[in-house]
Amino acid sequence: MESGMIPAIASGGVVGLSLGLLGGGGSILAVPLLLYVVGVGGTHVAIGTSALAVSASALVNFAGHARAGHVWWRCAIVFALIGTLGALVASSVAKLVDGEKLLFLFGLVMVAVGLAMLWPRRAAEVEPRPVDARMCGVTAAVALATGALSGFFGIGGGFLIVPGIIVATGMPMINAIGSSLLAISSFGLATALNYAASGFVDWTVAVEFIGGGILGGAAGIVASRRLSARKGVLNRLFAVLVLCVAGYILLKGMAVPDALTERHR
Repeated sequence: MESGMIPAIASGGVVGLSLGLLGGGGSILAVPLLLYVVGVGGTHVAIGTSALAVSASALVNFAGHARAGHVWWRCAIVFALIGTLGALVASSVAKLVDGEKLLFLFGLVMVAVGLAMLWPRRAAEVEPRPVDARMCGVTAAVALATGALSGFFGIGGGFLIVPGIIVATGMPMINAIGSSLLAISSFGLATALNYAASGFVDWTVAVEFIGGGILGGAAGIVASRRLSARKGVLNRLFAVLVLCVAGYILLKGMAVPDALTERHR
């Protein structure tokens, strides 16, 4: 086994384990793992490769929800189609942004994700919205916004997509989760293909990362059944980990301009 394969499989395993154990949020670690553990060639390659891995992971989970009847197909398809346009535009813009600046912005997104995971959630009573102009407009706006976020940073964006779908359509949580996975897979694939067109996807690492993610996800699902009573604690611990990684990225990003200033003196 090549030395570079082990970090890629292990990193994919970490993301898969967190997704299987916590049910979401784990893909936010894909980019920093690809950069700092696997050692891919730059921020853009990490984002493009991460987007492909996120897409594959979401598709595997989507299949399970679809079989269980958790998907509202018409809403899921429309949301995915509209949001994919946002992902394509945003990923095209992201390719033009300097890698260090893009990574710094990614660190800020990680802070938002970590804080969102720490924020207490309450189960809201919702009712399906009537299919009228207002509902369609809100759904389209949420789809474009979340698709753009996913495309720009190569992340799943489920922490925004799920509540966004609920607000727009009023569907129950389990249906929002199942339906969101089609959108996450579509956004990720569109972003990955856009990045691949510019040579920003490491296909070998992506396959290894996805393989590790499948193994880690299976282990996470098994562990989640045994640790279900401690899921809240695990979720908070993971949020702290995300915030720590975000802090490292932001500090590293702030150090780059200082280093450039010293070099030009």
